[in-house]
Amino acid sequence: MQTYVDCYPCFLRQAIEAARMANATPSQEWEIILKALDTLRSLPKGATPPAIGTQVHQIVREITGSDDPYAEVKRKATEKALAMLPKLREILASSDDPLETAIRLSIAGNIMDFGPNPDYDLWDVIDKMLTQDFRINDLPILRHRLGSADSILFLGDNAGEHVFDKLLIEELSLPVTYVVRGGPVLNDVTLEDALAVGLDEVAEVVDNGARVPGTILSLCSQEFQERFESADLILAKGMGNYETLSEVPALIFFLLQVKCPVIGRDLGAPVGSTVVKKGIDG
Repeated sequence: MQTYVDCYPCFLRQAIEAARMANATPSQEWEIILKALDTLRSLPKGATPPAIGTQVHQIVREITGSDDPYAEVKRKATEKALAMLPKLREILASSDDPLETAIRLSIAGNIMDFGPNPDYDLWDVIDKMLTQDFRINDLPILRHRLGSADSILFLGDNAGEHVFDKLLIEELSLPVTYVVRGGPVLNDVTLEDALAVGLDEVAEVVDNGARVPGTILSLCSQEFQERFESADLILAKGMGNYETLSEVPALIFFLLQVKCPVIGRDLGAPVGSTVVKKGIDG
């Protein structure tokens, strides 16, 4: 997905928020903003939002010396999600369609995204996700593909959300490889975050080798690229994965909430929509 002009204020907002979470001094904040503006001016027009965001957050890390400004945000989000697990398991146990319910809960967890949406009421989101219609509904196609696949490559998104992903993986009757980022960026899930909630108990957990809030294949490790190319079926969570993979020919299903109007415009779905969208077949 291309970057729209509406994305640029968001990059600057994220730079300021990340700088303050990293306890930047006022002079460092100014330096970060000026360098971010230079970066926004110099990047090619066709760059995806995660590609630009990667460079902006690298500026924050370099100037502040903080390798993971979002560490506390991720910790709190994960604690919140873990505390909800007993109730979430009750919801699943009483469902007439556990797979669809697990997918809806996994998409509900996608609200835990500090980039475009730092403020949310998680239980309200869950209630909404469990009842509202899918705005884009390729779930029947996904069910069919699950019936013929031998394994699943599951691309994670945010910390905290990965607890909801674990519930979905438990409902899938196939071997799953869960993919995390190659290092801390924004509040995206890393190997450390995944192991902390026991995702390795239900899936093989690997990182993609790239410190990017999405999946830019050319920046990922050769090992991950080979896994991607040979995958039977790919589940891709969140907007960053959609932004970077929406034009990649592969058997991908995007599971996400629409949290910003730019993504909504690209998808043809308003903010707040629940989406299960099949990608471009390889």
